[in-house]
Amino acid sequence: MRKFVEIPLEVVERLVEGKCVEGSLRRDEWTGKVTFRAYQRQPRQRHERVVCQLENGWLKETPQRYKFYNSVRKDLGRRVVDVVMHRELNTAMQALEIEEILDNV
Repeated sequence: MRKFVEIPLEVVERLVEGKCVEGSLRRDEWTGKVTFRAYQRQPRQRHERVVCQLENGWLKETPQRYKFYNSVRKDLGRRVVDVVMHRELNTAMQALEIEEILDNV
């Protein structure tokens, strides 16, 4: 059995460029033909600003939150990991305090 599918020109152009197109096949209500409708995906807008770049991570600011990320190797041992993480958290908090002071001036 063969079915003919209507594909919009924009979708064909994306396929020729070698890009992937996700969408859905539907039967048109009025004509009864099977048509392909591409999903209209938009990239997610992230409004993150790096406050402080750390040795093993970073501190970022978004409109609602502060994000702190830190990654330390396990083979250093639990005590060294504890010291490194606390040191970097204190460094990030100092940078945040300095930035807050500069914003208020």
